[in-house]
Amino acid sequence: MDISLKEYFNRFHRLPLDAEDAIDEICSYQKLKKNALLQPIGYTCRTIYFITKGLARIFYLKDGIDVTESFAFEQQIIVRVESLFTGKPSRKGIQVLEDSDITAIDANALFELYDRFPDIERLFRKIFEASHVETVHRIESIQFHTADERYRELLEEAPDLLKRVPLKYIASYLGITQSSLSRIRALR
Repeated sequence: MDISLKEYFNRFHRLPLDAEDAIDEICSYQKLKKNALLQPIGYTCRTIYFITKGLARIFYLKDGIDVTESFAFEQQIIVRVESLFTGKPSRKGIQVLEDSDITAIDANALFELYDRFPDIERLFRKIFEASHVETVHRIESIQFHTADERYRELLEEAPDLLKRVPLKYIASYLGITQSSLSRIRALR
């Protein structure tokens, strides 16, 4: 198992070696070029992705406009969880924004491991719980904070974001126009 994936898992729940080996057997590794689609819109998600190197975003189209829902950086997981759990095609896609190295975990095989390895089930429950909390935090940020506050919080969480992500994606993530983002940046 990739050392960075093991370290990521250990932040949530330490696995015994046999469980680590079982996960390693259901992983594959991908190298993707900048702007490649990891999962297109309309795809039924059957894979959990761990970003070893690079950066990705979840996006959707609304009235023909490309909207960024979230970013995932090195040492983070990215997945279309609503599609993964329902088995239905997602209305969102996943795109890498830099040349990226990805570990892909086969979700169906992972779910089969839950019965054999309760520690794996516990690990992924904790990962998905943390993801849910992040989603609620994101929704509350949009509901209760100004665009400037959201921008400051984003820079605190990901200080090198401006160097790595086109401004149009940052603006759509913040729920503002690119010109509004330029005004916010000019005031800083």
